[in-house]
Amino acid sequence: MKGTKFGQSFFDSTRGRVLDLIRKGFTTVEELARELKLTDNAVRSHVITLERDRLVEQHGLRKGPRKPHFSYRLSPEAEQLFPKAYHALLSQLLVVLKMRLEPAQLHEILREVASMFAAGLGAQRQAETVEGKAQNALEVLDELGGSARIEKEEDKLLVRSNSGCPFSEVVTEHPEICRLAESLLSEITGMKVCERCERGSAPRCTFEIGGELESPVVPA
Repeated sequence: MKGTKFGQSFFDSTRGRVLDLIRKGFTTVEELARELKLTDNAVRSHVITLERDRLVEQHGLRKGPRKPHFSYRLSPEAEQLFPKAYHALLSQLLVVLKMRLEPAQLHEILREVASMFAAGLGAQRQAETVEGKAQNALEVLDELGGSARIEKEEDKLLVRSNSGCPFSEVVTEHPEICRLAESLLSEITGMKVCERCERGSAPRCTFEIGGELESPVVPA
């Protein structure tokens, strides 16, 4: 199924086909109408709706035989609707690393990856309060493709998702990916973070921030 916000039925609809064609380089109403064998007005109506929903945006003018035509492109939000091969590539990378490395070595590499990734975000993620740091962690998960919220439990804050684990395609086979996320959020917040994720057919993220947490245990 394509995307994270719309099902296959959307992409089978005319509006979904318009979105897919814009992604493939059919950027004007006239080009789209010709490809779909529809009138310009019919296509323009779909484009206006997609623009209203912030899935497409105007991107300059193209010369036409009689007058210029607006060209369109996908918005960054719309790009996230289309599948990428990242999960399959990440899964194969982890398979090879697990074949060649001891668990402790793999864990150390994942921590280093998290540290390097977080270093590029550090200047933009500074916060003074625990709540602000938890919010930074939540925003990072959202940017990675998750969908989480902040909850309070005794002296800890939890970043938890009901659905939308950013690593759902990989985590069942490679649970150590949760430790990568744990290290990343620890680097982002500057605090102790411990993953309490649920892995299975419907993975859910849970990360504890703050409080006295157990030391990470490296799998044998």
